[in-house]
Amino acid sequence: MEALLFLIAVTAIFGVVVMPALRRRKERQELERAAQQTSGGAGPGPGPGPGGRWRDGGAGEEPYHDTGLVPVDQLDLRLPGPDPELVATLEDVRRTQNWRPAGQLLALTDDSELRWQRVQSLAGAAAMELAHWRASGQPMEDAPAPGDGRLSLSKEAPRHDAGWLRRWRQEEPADVGGTQVYAQFLVWQAMSDTGSADHRIVLEEARTVAGEAARLAPSDPIPYITELFIARGLSYRRADFESLWANVTQRDPQHMGAHLAALPYWAEKWHGSRQDAEGFARSAAGAAPAGSLLPALPLFAVYEHLPEVQLSAGMYQGAVIKDAIEAAQFAVNTVRPGHPVEAHVRHLLLCFLVRAERYAEAAEQVRAVDGYVGAIPWVDGQHPAQEYAAYRALAITRQ
Repeated sequence: MEALLFLIAVTAIFGVVVMPALRRRKERQELERAAQQTSGGAGPGPGPGPGGRWRDGGAGEEPYHDTGLVPVDQLDLRLPGPDPELVATLEDVRRTQNWRPAGQLLALTDDSELRWQRVQSLAGAAAMELAHWRASGQPMEDAPAPGDGRLSLSKEAPRHDAGWLRRWRQEEPADVGGTQVYAQFLVWQAMSDTGSADHRIVLEEARTVAGEAARLAPSDPIPYITELFIARGLSYRRADFESLWANVTQRDPQHMGAHLAALPYWAEKWHGSRQDAEGFARSAAGAAPAGSLLPALPLFAVYEHLPEVQLSAGMYQGAVIKDAIEAAQFAVNTVRPGHPVEAHVRHLLLCFLVRAERYAEAAEQVRAVDGYVGAIPWVDGQHPAQEYAAYRALAITRQ
């Protein structure tokens, strides 16, 4: 009897601990091999690649000559998908350190979803530029303390330390676009080091600037969407978060970017639970009008609650994930052409479809977004471009 119990215990341990570990090791090895096949090995560290695009690793272009895929060292971390006007503006701003092209672009951007995406990308580009400048060890006048959200006050030009954003705020303090970008920049600064002693101080400053942006453009949901990130970091009470969310939905009830920003608050790792997050996602998806991206939101809720240990090799082929994938596919297939948040959905679909071994469908997502990696799940990793390239390789080679 004791021998039988021992055998049962060993079998249970092997099934629950050893097998999942072996599966994770095999998956990791496959991804690493795929990345090696596409990139040819490890490359240089973070910084601007050819044409000023930002990347975080990779090697030469040789493996890509016959594939049409963008080389790893040219994958753009600032955007989730194509936006030629924004890319041109970002290159111009970085090269000249003149904020005016960015200000003009936002002044001409009326679409709320597109404006949200462009504010996010401009703020992210400034944060990356400043981080790269600091990492280079180059001197800065009035250099901010570590974790400080303030920008360099140097007036030398061109100094690629994101001084263009400081000058934007200094020269046009009442400019709506500059205020929105700076508020989001402070959020990115705070979120880049949540363990910093200045984390809450920077978030409080971001809240102040977001409030200023809201007063400058009362009907614009963007400042309130930025505050959704702040609410998560400052642990807003539920009643306060719901009041903030009402401010967003009063201005744009179907805003996909706003829903993506709000969802993590309801997740288990922040201030809610799996049931809260799934309920929020299902409610939004169920009330979505035709042509909306909101039916894809349950897939993001699933992503927020993926287990650290995968107990079943077929988890990604199970009913819950399968239904969420199909809803997201429906959303991207029926949404209006060129929706600025569509790429966010396609990146997450690529991840889930590869894990579900649906490689031909995953390859469709690669063709739609290749060249850009500024989206979940890649930005949650240490090396977004390399992780994206590994999934891309599996999708393309196994379709």
